[in-house]
Parts: sequence; C-alpha cells; structure tokens
Amino acid sequence: MTNALTEIAEKLKLTIEAAERRGRKDLKSLATVPALLSYLREMSGDEVLLLIDHARKINKRRNPRIKAINSDFYDVESLLKPEERAILQEVRDIMKAEVAPIVTDYWMRGEFPRQIIDTFRKLDICGLTYDGVGGKKGSHLLEGMVGEEIARTDVSTCTFFGVHSQLAMGSIYLCGSEEQKAEFLPKMQRLDLIGAFALTEPNVGSAASLGLETTCRREGDDWVISGEKKWIGNGTFADVIIVWAKDVDDDQVKGFIVDRLTDGLVTEKIEDKMALRIVQNALIQFKDVRVPESRRLQNANNFKDTSAVLRMTRAGVAWQAVGCARGAYEHVLQYTMERKQFDRPIAGFQLVQDMLAQMLSQVTAMQATVTRLSQLQDRGEMTDERASLAKVFCTVSCRQITSMARELMGGNGILISNQVARYLGDAEALYSYEGTKQINSLILGRAITGWSAFV
Repeated sequence: MTNALTEIAEKLKLTIEAAERRGRKDLKSLATVPALLSYLREMSGDEVLLLIDHARKINKRRNPRIKAINSDFYDVESLLKPEERAILQEVRDIMKAEVAPIVTDYWMRGEFPRQIIDTFRKLDICGLTYDGVGGKKGSHLLEGMVGEEIARTDVSTCTFFGVHSQLAMGSIYLCGSEEQKAEFLPKMQRLDLIGAFALTEPNVGSAASLGLETTCRREGDDWVISGEKKWIGNGTFADVIIVWAKDVDDDQVKGFIVDRLTDGLVTEKIEDKMALRIVQNALIQFKDVRVPESRRLQNANNFKDTSAVLRMTRAGVAWQAVGCARGAYEHVLQYTMERKQFDRPIAGFQLVQDMLAQMLSQVTAMQATVTRLSQLQDRGEMTDERASLAKVFCTVSCRQITSMARELMGGNGILISNQVARYLGDAEALYSYEGTKQINSLILGRAITGWSAFV
C-alpha cells in the first residue's frame, strides 16, 4: 500500500485534489512526499482506498489515451524459449538499473565506465553460442536480441560487448587451435581478459581483403608485425588484441593474438568523435612487434577465414541497429505524450502520429529481417549476402528512424540530455562499420545478378 501511495504522491499528485474534495484543505500545504505519506497514514483504510480510486479516475480523465510503450509490436521476443526469455529479461533489468543512469554523462565526456565490465560479468553472457565455453548458452536468435537490448539502452556499450564477445572471442573460437581456445576463451568469457579486434587501417577500410598494409614476417619461432591499425574498439585498454596482417612471404592474411603491453605496440586514443563516444577507439602502431608462433591463430590462413568472423558479427551489427532505432523511438514516443502544445500533448496531432507510425513500421520490418537472419544462422544457412542485406537495410532504416525522432523533438532533439541525439550520432557509426552500406550492397548485388561490380 505504501508503494502505491508513494507513486501517487510523486507522479500524479492527485491525492491532494482528492483530499481537498473531502474537506482536508490543509493537505495542500504539505510540500514533501514523507509529509504527505505521514498525513495519509492517519486516514482510515476506507479513506485511503477512496483516495486511490479517485486518483485513478482523475488520471483517466486527464490522460484517457496513454498507452504503454511497446516497440516489439509483433511480439518477436515470444519466439525465444522460456529460459532464453529469462536471460533477456535479466539483461533488460540490469541495463535499465546500472547502465542507463550513467551513459549520458560518460558519452559526453568520451570516457568508458569500467564498472560495466562487472555488470556484464554478472550477466555471464559472453560467448552465448560458443560450444565448450562456460557461461549461459542460447541460440543466435537470443544472442541477437541480447545485443539489441543492450543497444536499446546504449550503442557504445553494445559495441564494447560485441567487439569483445563476438569479434575477439569469435576469432579465437573460429580460427584458433584447441590449445588457444582452452587458454584464452574461458578467461575472456569471464571478462578476466578483455579483447579487441584490429583489422581496419588508416589507409585501408573496405579494401581490407586485398590491400592490408600491416605486414607480418616469420623469423625463427617468432613473427614480426609492422604497420598501423585504426578505429580499434577497446584498443586503449584491452588485454589481448586480435591483429590481422599480410604475410610478406605468401601474400596471405594471417591472424595473431597479441598482448597489448608487448614491446613496440603503441596505442593512441581517437578523441574527436561525434558517435560511439564511450567506445575507446584507438590508433595502434606496430613497430616490429614480435609475437611467438604459439600466438598465431592456427586456423587463420587467408582472408576467407577473417571473413568468416565478419560474417558472424555482421548479423550482430544489424541487431544493434534495431536496438538503436527502438531506443530512439521509445524515447521520442514518451516525449510526444508529455510535450504539450496548444494545450494538448503533441502525440494527439495527426502529423506526429503519422511519423510515429512510420517509425514503428520500420522498426518492425527491421526486427522481422534480423529475426529471420538469426533463425537461418541457427540452421547453419546464413550466407554473406543474407548478412549483408540485413546490415544494409537495418542501418539505413536506423538512420532514418533516429533522424525522424530528432525531428519530432524539435529544438529539444539536439540536447544530449534528451537521449535521442545520442542515438542519432551512434546510428552514423553503425551505418559505416563492419562493411559500409555500399560494400554490403555490392555483396548483395553480386549474389542476385551473378556479376561482381567490385573493382
């Protein structure tokens, strides 16, 4: 009963009006919730129930059309098994309680909240789909929805998680030897070791399959790596970095597990970002860094092996885009129900409702796309072109939805404290990383026409 009264006192203040109607004029002078509750405790049970009933009636009259915010309009979550839904709910609860209250501050400062490592450690969700690795287990569909849920709160946080759990751990899982898997994956699953993934370079992004400038060469029992990598998420503080370099002897791309503190490895934080500001992206220099043969990924022998990792994680980026779009949509929907112009909430205006309907339609189409993609992945039927279609469609739609959300908020939409601007900025990064829109479109175009339009 006390909780119910507190909610009424804090959010509605309707008990004051109800009490005044019953002749308790002095209640209006009470300024604090504790004082109000103290006064209410002096009432009889019947009086309290009457107050609650009256408050509900007033609230219904004042807000007859308020609806619960639900961006999962087709109830996609119901496709999960009960135990998977429990995992997803745990992620949702912890993100809301521990991450949502701090992300705006850290995003503005461009700093990483190290305490969220403990948050993810409690969730125990790294490597959800990896056989033989400890922790909670689930389908690729669950893994996608977990990423969506994290991004729904904050895309930067999801990027940290994706780089570690999918790109770094995934490289070792797909390309490492059994000994390497046993040595690194359990520690990374527990977040005792944090991972990063170094493929992109200052001069090489989309052309990574052919044009890597970072090189490696064999010298006895060691490999010597030279070059630079850029935009490396987690790069400033990761314990191990998965580094991809071109072998000068056979011209093939190889992968390495490199300790960040190795001599000759220098990291520099990239500061001037407008998106994913919590993510600690690094420029990394490799000045003749020596790595033992035991740290070469034994099953990474050419770029096709690198592509297998990217294919797996490209689905994750599409899910992140859905989460980003849902977060923006939910914040702006709440805003339209609270923001009043011409003496009524703007949610009641036709043009606003039309834009909200467009946004929800796109969110739902995005959900349907990534859901089917993850189902195909669970069946072992996800291909490059299927992953590329989802990445293109979802990131393009995410940009549109976050832009519409900003528009609906008017001038207030440019304030980071109002949340939507953060999603708008982060959508730009999702649009570009893990393969640009144009590159993924060409992968799809090659599949549907049979002609390769790549240079």
